[in-house]
Amino acid sequence: MTHSTTPTAGIDTAKDKLDIAVHGQNHTFSVKNNLDGWKALASELAKVRVTRVGIEATGGYERGVVRHLQAEGFTVLVMQPLQVRAYAKLHLRRAKNDSIDATLIAACASAIDPASAEPDPRLDAIVDHLTFIEQIEEDIIRCKTRLEHIHDPRLRRSVVADIARLEKRRTTELCRVETALRAHADLGRRLELVLSVPGIGVRTAIALILRLPELGKVSREQAAALAGLAPFDHDSGKSKGERHIAGGRSRLRRSLYAAALPASFRWNPALKALYARLIKAGKCHKTALIACARKLLIFANTVVARGTPWEDRIATPA
Repeated sequence: MTHSTTPTAGIDTAKDKLDIAVHGQNHTFSVKNNLDGWKALASELAKVRVTRVGIEATGGYERGVVRHLQAEGFTVLVMQPLQVRAYAKLHLRRAKNDSIDATLIAACASAIDPASAEPDPRLDAIVDHLTFIEQIEEDIIRCKTRLEHIHDPRLRRSVVADIARLEKRRTTELCRVETALRAHADLGRRLELVLSVPGIGVRTAIALILRLPELGKVSREQAAALAGLAPFDHDSGKSKGERHIAGGRSRLRRSLYAAALPASFRWNPALKALYARLIKAGKCHKTALIACARKLLIFANTVVARGTPWEDRIATPA
């Protein structure tokens, strides 16, 4: 594994503070995770001539410092925790504290290539809005599960009312997210392209655009890997194991999986044919459905890459 010659720093992110290490140097320090801390961080990194920074995705706590450093001209690599853990295992590093984590992130960032496309700051607030909708959907599922075990009429009415209220809120918030996307001509155009694929509704299209901003800019294989829908080999010698999917962006994968079921049974002729062919070949329902979810993603990636709406000729065999 080769390392970049560009001076690289790593940031371990917490809610209230940032721990920073510079790769190849015995230089670690901490700042507060607020605007004053970000300014001090940018100044300190400039002093030691760092131009490239690695940071783990931590559910949003990293977003402010990432945007600030990008505005200051730094190249920022937002890495998945899985990447950093894999790098640690490769180098047999098991010790852990904030400073050690920052040093590990710096080394990992030095060893990988930066993203080919810069993140779109317009999407930040809209992504948070989508996460809120997903949490509402999780609440609805919990209420429906709870309802299965409640027999008291009064309590059942209460839970049914909760479900109705949450479903109404979900619909309202989804409309607001769609409006926010359509306020930008390019994002609205991408939304229309994705919606042209049979079987992809507004909810799934929004998830694709927000959870996979690389859509249309990467290959079909890369798109599938980013969503965690790429099948990985599990072979050794003469043994041929089952193919599995793993990793990737779980919220996006769940959205695609949910859309694949009705799409492969009703809405998309290509997916209906793919599902039937896989079942006939002896594949189980889940395996066939995952293949349909992957194909649905590939269709969306294709229409955005081409810049033209769906046509039946796009539906090439899996």
